[in-house]
Amino acid sequence: MTEADILKALSNVQEPDLGKDLVTLNMVKDIVIDGEKVAFTIVLTTPACPMKDMMSRASENAIKLLVNKNAIVTVNFTSNTTTNRKDEKSILSGVKNIIAVVSGKGGVGKSTVAANLALTLAEGGATVGLMDADIYGPSVPIMFGVRGERPMMREVNGKGMIVPLDKYGIKLMSIGLLVDEKNAVVWRGPMASSAIKQFVTEVDWGELDYLIIDMPPGTGDIHLTLMQTVPVTGVVIVTTPQNVALADAKKGIAMFGQAQINVPIIGLVENMAYFTPAELPENKYFLFGKEGGKRLAEEYELPFLGQVPLVQSIREGGDEGVPAAVGNDELSKLAFKEITAAAVRNIARRNANMPQTNTVKVAY
Repeated sequence: MTEADILKALSNVQEPDLGKDLVTLNMVKDIVIDGEKVAFTIVLTTPACPMKDMMSRASENAIKLLVNKNAIVTVNFTSNTTTNRKDEKSILSGVKNIIAVVSGKGGVGKSTVAANLALTLAEGGATVGLMDADIYGPSVPIMFGVRGERPMMREVNGKGMIVPLDKYGIKLMSIGLLVDEKNAVVWRGPMASSAIKQFVTEVDWGELDYLIIDMPPGTGDIHLTLMQTVPVTGVVIVTTPQNVALADAKKGIAMFGQAQINVPIIGLVENMAYFTPAELPENKYFLFGKEGGKRLAEEYELPFLGQVPLVQSIREGGDEGVPAAVGNDELSKLAFKEITAAAVRNIARRNANMPQTNTVKVAY
């Protein structure tokens, strides 16, 4: 066996998301051949890649079929998370992908999806931050069990910077960590927008594969400020199946599709899709309507990331500071794993096939 033989065989193995072979994508490194033993490394587009087992099997099969049927193949993995930033990187310079989680209306579980998306990405090996941009109704302190905690300050290049809290392996920042939770944040739009700018310019986020931003509901000042300040890779839209939520989700879809904004939509999540009681695990009760989010994704030709069931443990985990992704309920953990896997694949496709990420220039 020669290195050329191995590369020729691996040129028949496709990267399922990018649609090209591993060799063309320059994903094969460090080939070592010792008799009938061959080892090499595949460089993934993200450590949270859900397809690495499939690529490992396909690579082994290709070498045995096309090179040596007795080959003993060892496939190692490393990762270099893709990014497509075109901006000057004067803000959040160490962050590769910025993902905004949005909803048209409140109460659809946007914060729950954002928190569990961040945690599942981190569980897959990615470095992740979660920024709570919901100034008027911050959820992160409760959902992560950090109520009453305050972030520290440190000097970075002569400038005082806020150090995010670290919980469950991800970095956290929220207005709820800076003000007393009993006090209402009574700010006009410009003040809220100023706070959001501070969260990205005066917080030491460091090196991150993904910064997940839990946005406030609606389509207002904070959304525009964020997109004008940082290059948003894409957005994840959260809705419930009921018509009143779908109507507002359509406004969010329309906002990001406007020519002046044009931020890609990574996909749509349908939360509270159905209820399954623990004592009747085979039954599904569609309390808020059936597959409304899925139909909405089809109507607008958006990727559908998946459904989250209405499970008591998800609510309890959020209230107790132990989100579902780090809890014990396998049904809810599986739902978020599938959603995160679909999101990761769509982010990789977005970076490979769509225009470079930049800040938005809007006149209003």
